[in-house]
Amino acid sequence: MLTELTLAGRKSVLLTDEAVLAAMPASVRASFGAIPQSVLPPGEKTKSLESLGRVLDFLASQRLDRGGVLWVVGGGVMGDLGGFAAASYLRGIEFVQVPTTLLAMVDSSIGGKTGINLAAGKNLVGAFHHPHTVFIATEFLKTLPSREFAAGMGEVIKYGLLGDAILFNQLEKTALTVTSAELPSTIHRCCEMKAAIVRADERETAQEGGRALLNLGHTFAHAIEQVTGYGTYLHGEAVGVGLVAAARLSQKLGYLTSIDVARVEKTVAAHALPIQLRESLATAVLMESMQHDKKVRAGKLRFVVMKQLGEAATQADVPADLVEAVWGELGAS
Repeated sequence: MLTELTLAGRKSVLLTDEAVLAAMPASVRASFGAIPQSVLPPGEKTKSLESLGRVLDFLASQRLDRGGVLWVVGGGVMGDLGGFAAASYLRGIEFVQVPTTLLAMVDSSIGGKTGINLAAGKNLVGAFHHPHTVFIATEFLKTLPSREFAAGMGEVIKYGLLGDAILFNQLEKTALTVTSAELPSTIHRCCEMKAAIVRADERETAQEGGRALLNLGHTFAHAIEQVTGYGTYLHGEAVGVGLVAAARLSQKLGYLTSIDVARVEKTVAAHALPIQLRESLATAVLMESMQHDKKVRAGKLRFVVMKQLGEAATQADVPADLVEAVWGELGAS
């Protein structure tokens, strides 16, 4: 059973959400036997101070000591929340991630970033706390709603655009699906890329490039999520729009061509992701939201731009009028 594969003999508890528990295969459910469980509502709104308090109270009620282990089974929301709870409780206990969504498999379960959202912005509170182990099983993806799988593809496409032109070309040629023979190797490649980037810049302290490159499209995406209240867009859907925005900004800065931008839009759309805002949002409000982004330094917002498809870089001296123009092209008013 899963719990016997690692950390045997140590007290374990489980954190998951209602949707994952309902869809969890009987074999996985049996793996956790009768260990205590905390089950929360699904969705981005669960990444909150209130939910964090609930998880911490749960850990305390189970009298978990520093030798205890928190098992987190779910998508990015559970991973971020559970990881932050593990980092905070008793100043740090070990946790194991079992990601159940494509997005969590290729991105959020790897790298040690944990956290919750505030009303002012996404992931503004958190800690660096690496999981002891990450178990990835593509079997989970067979029960994933198609919209959730598409959301994960937003992050997969991101990896191709920021550092692997061959991967992007493959995704451009043939849309990846849950039944694609290439799915396991694609997940492995994304994990490999993220691990290498994190290893070189774990705390995102590099002045240029580094771990910040993983935020390609995310400055725009986080603004969309924050302004719409963390419910209208799945994270990967906002990232899809954000990748198109990053491509358009890169074109305005003289790096990409209109043909490049069209290729990005076509690939994002082919994976059932939006390439424009679903309904108009106020440009001024979106711009204000961007100022709360974690990548702001000395009052200046850094963007991740594409020098070419498959090569990204950070840039701080981006004129605000170019960003506003991009928002306008995406449907903002």
